[in-house]
Amino acid sequence: MERGNRTTMVKEFVLLGLSQRREVQLFLFVLFLFFDTLILPVNILIIVTILSNPRLSSPMFFFLGNLAFLDLCYCSVTPPKMLSDLYSQRKAISYWGCMSQIFFLHWLGAAEFLLLIGMAFDRYVAICHPLRYGNVVSKAVCWGLVATVWLLGLMHSLIQFIPIIQLPFCGPNKLDNFFCDINQIIKLACTDTYNLEFVMFFNSGLATLICFILLLISYGALLSKVRSSSTKGKGKTASTCVTHIIIVFIMFAPAIYMYCRPFQAFALDKLVAIFHTVVFPLMNPMIYTLRNNEIKVAIWKMVTKTKVWGGK
Repeated sequence: MERGNRTTMVKEFVLLGLSQRREVQLFLFVLFLFFDTLILPVNILIIVTILSNPRLSSPMFFFLGNLAFLDLCYCSVTPPKMLSDLYSQRKAISYWGCMSQIFFLHWLGAAEFLLLIGMAFDRYVAICHPLRYGNVVSKAVCWGLVATVWLLGLMHSLIQFIPIIQLPFCGPNKLDNFFCDINQIIKLACTDTYNLEFVMFFNSGLATLICFILLLISYGALLSKVRSSSTKGKGKTASTCVTHIIIVFIMFAPAIYMYCRPFQAFALDKLVAIFHTVVFPLMNPMIYTLRNNEIKVAIWKMVTKTKVWGGK
């Protein structure tokens, strides 16, 4: 650390991690490494399949491919550092490494939430205005929605990132977690952060809760309309909506637990954080895939074709 006129500025933060016991750390290292090694290639395969198969060019698969890409980016923020810390003895992260985690977690996380809203809009037009679907949800509209998602996610992150990097950190510098996030970092600042906590609560907590409620209401209304209709294929449409609802619960529930409350430590914090930052993001595209026959068939054909070429 570096001494200034008034304060001792923190240059790194110590991450206490998931456990202090070495045998538990090594077990978790092997467990998460196996999980990442198994699931990451599947998500990459989903993206490659969607990009290479002309039959998967509909907006729904376009958004699914972007969701898988966002999840891969999101899971590159904290898991590599977590795995490194589980294996090594020294568990520290530089000041700017910590700030970078906060910036990218909230940028990519917000973009993913907004993309789920875009996917809900896609399903609304497909179910309620099927004759206008091709014109309303065109390729240009899809690209515009994705660009907007990334831009709004960036704005969400900057609203929090800019005030945080202006906070003075004088010590202590220990975080009882395996990654940096706003709810613990601002508690280490050697200044009053009440107003900032209110901004964080509104920007990350209340906004997430409002989006969650609106998505549940919209999908509930869509399911009701599908079940009351007499059109063919309503079972497949209902299944797609149910899949979206599952993903909404998986993504929003941990975020609501983490941010829609006072910034204090609770017993389940680390467990929820693991699922929120490591497990669920990688599982999202797989859940869509397992509940969609088109992409399952496309992946199988791609894998078998690759085997045939490899055999030759």
